[in-house]
Amino acid sequence: MEPFFQIVRFLIVVGASFLCAMLFEPMWHRVLLRFRVGKQIRAEGAPVFASMHEKKAGTPTMGGVIVWLTVLVITVGFALLAYLFDGFWGSLEFLDRGQTYLPLGIFIFAALIGAIDDIMGVLRIGPRGGGLRVREKVLFYFVAALVAAWWFAYKLEWDVLRVPLFGDYTIGIWWFAGFALFLIIATAFSMNETDGLDGLAGGVSMVALSALTVVAITQGKYELAMFTGSIIGALLAFLWFNIFPAKFFMGDTGSMALGIVIGVIALLTNTGLLLPFFAFILVFESLSVIVQTASKRIFKTKLFISTPIHHHFEARGWPESQVTMRFWILSGVMASLGLIIFFLDRLIMQ
Repeated sequence: MEPFFQIVRFLIVVGASFLCAMLFEPMWHRVLLRFRVGKQIRAEGAPVFASMHEKKAGTPTMGGVIVWLTVLVITVGFALLAYLFDGFWGSLEFLDRGQTYLPLGIFIFAALIGAIDDIMGVLRIGPRGGGLRVREKVLFYFVAALVAAWWFAYKLEWDVLRVPLFGDYTIGIWWFAGFALFLIIATAFSMNETDGLDGLAGGVSMVALSALTVVAITQGKYELAMFTGSIIGALLAFLWFNIFPAKFFMGDTGSMALGIVIGVIALLTNTGLLLPFFAFILVFESLSVIVQTASKRIFKTKLFISTPIHHHFEARGWPESQVTMRFWILSGVMASLGLIIFFLDRLIMQ
């Protein structure tokens, strides 16, 4: 009965999160329109991108608030109901020191930093009126990752890295902290690069989180699975309005939070080395940027028309919705492959 009960819990959390986000959406959309929180399309430094997305200028941004605020309301709301009434409500609480304190705290911290960046962009504050500099964003990624690394080292005393198909290896607290630092910064940066087309970042995030949910349930980390379920439910509602043509954009308040929390959840399930499968598109997008930058500096030429690579395919003539759907398909295939490796690992190492 235990697995069945946990699946029912998960579905209730997903459903509650979805309904909450759907109710929140029209109110937040009116706020964005009222205060003209619109996306700025800047041509400086990215003429190809600007030419393809000029028509999107003014579209409301900061839609990611719907996701993280819903998760916060559901998480704290269920905990409060459990405290007041217990019984049925007690079974829905999923706040847990070892499983959900860290991802929830990091999620909200990153969301608030992303919101500051979005507001600066709307007000045209910062270099070329674009909000925070890249190095400033990386600094905030580093701060969030440092907190997470400290949590793993001193709160959880985690020093074991799971290598798929080879087993567990004790690498020491400091080495694991360093690995955590790298992984979280990489996922945050990569999600920011991926958030460039209607529905792309949201869909890719939902695939990665769904795969991590399967892993968490299999490992018996049910509270963590409930937490990911709250994000999935909110993302479903967000995507309802974000698919092409988007009613609003996610903004850094969504992409920064999602990127960091995916990295943290991968670490909590000890599947950091499987994350390139679960979140394949993030790796694909980041590698395209890295390769393009290296090519321009070393060989003085571009390999792609524009990066991140989804803009390259746009420039080649692929409709935006086609790029998004194909990336969703690729993401699903690679996440499925990652889950196959995960279950093979469990079978072999039993």
